[in-house]
Amino acid sequence: MAEPSGAVTVYRAAWVMPMNGAPIANGAVAVAGDRITFVGSAAGAPPGLVVDLGDAALMPGLVNVHTHLELTPLRHLLEGLDFAQWIRTLTTLRRTALSDTTDLQVGARIGIAEGLLRGITTFADTSDTAAPVQSALQSMGARGIVYKEVFGPDPLQCDTSLALLREAVRELRHGASDAVRVGVSPHAPYSVSKALFGAVAGFAIGEQLPMAVHLAESAFEEELVTRGTGPYADNWRSRDIDPAGARARSSVALLHDAGALRARPLIIHAVRVDADDIALLAAAGCAVAHCPVSNARFGHGIAPVQAMLDAGLAVGIGTDSVASNNRMDLLDEARVAHLMACTQTQSWRAFPASRALWHCTTGGAQALRLWPKLGTLDVGAPADLCAFPLDGLAALPLADVSDALVHGIAGSAARLTVASGVVKVRDGTLIERTQHTDDRARLRVIGDRLLAARRRLAD
Repeated sequence: MAEPSGAVTVYRAAWVMPMNGAPIANGAVAVAGDRITFVGSAAGAPPGLVVDLGDAALMPGLVNVHTHLELTPLRHLLEGLDFAQWIRTLTTLRRTALSDTTDLQVGARIGIAEGLLRGITTFADTSDTAAPVQSALQSMGARGIVYKEVFGPDPLQCDTSLALLREAVRELRHGASDAVRVGVSPHAPYSVSKALFGAVAGFAIGEQLPMAVHLAESAFEEELVTRGTGPYADNWRSRDIDPAGARARSSVALLHDAGALRARPLIIHAVRVDADDIALLAAAGCAVAHCPVSNARFGHGIAPVQAMLDAGLAVGIGTDSVASNNRMDLLDEARVAHLMACTQTQSWRAFPASRALWHCTTGGAQALRLWPKLGTLDVGAPADLCAFPLDGLAALPLADVSDALVHGIAGSAARLTVASGVVKVRDGTLIERTQHTDDRARLRVIGDRLLAARRRLAD
């Protein structure tokens, strides 16, 4: 539980990174209950219980703008597959060996625990089932948006798919809170018809729900949309669905034509976009979830992040599922994002470490429309904090704190993670050990079952 509202805890650190101003040397953040009450020099901090983090950087809790927490048990089981094969295999394993609600909750809790250990306090999760993830976020005390996915590539499915989504959202709202919100996600152009995109957008607007879409991710998707060919088109034809119904100049243009951009969706990936696409997204007020490691792992390419920022788009950084990138580490994503931007633009100035770090906090909160409530250290803001050690060899000598965090200590456990005023990680260790130990044991059983199912598919 959080400290009583009158009790004050003062977290001191060698560096405090408010993200809305310059780093503060020998800084402090005071917390009372679930709110920040002071940010500044440690010398000016109010009286209270002092927690000295030592040689560390204290900053807002990290905001992961794209995850699939329920897929955590599939980590390392889908290697060596192209994207279309990966989707098919994942879907089969998910249906045949990972459908139990308890197992999905275990997977989600493990994913959240891994995130908390890496300083992540907010998760934007797209989920087929959604309820197990919602339950896991609530029980772990993390913050997030759970986007309930909807599928239906056949236009004839539109009414049925929308009705099922409405019912699912109605149920999810019973478990929602200020910290864990409900959203919707028409999955992707290869799994959702143009009619369904438009219908879900209308539903999202009418119900004031945030919306997210996997878009412009792969060459296979682009081939389906622009030419009506490729493995996704072949799959549609095998199900008597005409790929002509998905045709447009681009995936972004498809959503524009369907009227789906009016819901101002979070666009997940946005790798294969051009200047016209970016202009459409910016004009509609969309935001982008940049997932550099997942995109690299599949060979999809590099999202033109700088062009998006130049157009005024809000961009956050996400890990995607650990089934696709194997790690729940946002600082590592920031590192890769910086290196990819330098490679793409052939400029060492592109997307510097300080900027990449900002997109893991403030930028992520803006992309999810949770800023200014989240993403910076401000008096009155929710007490979501994380701190990382700066005394390891990879951070020394300490010339630039942002560079040390992004390029020196990515992969390190957080020294401290606080969510809504509650300490979740201290000295690199989860506070709630009993549940985590039980979940790890259950995950081994789930993993053995999935591995056996994966081997049967390979035979």
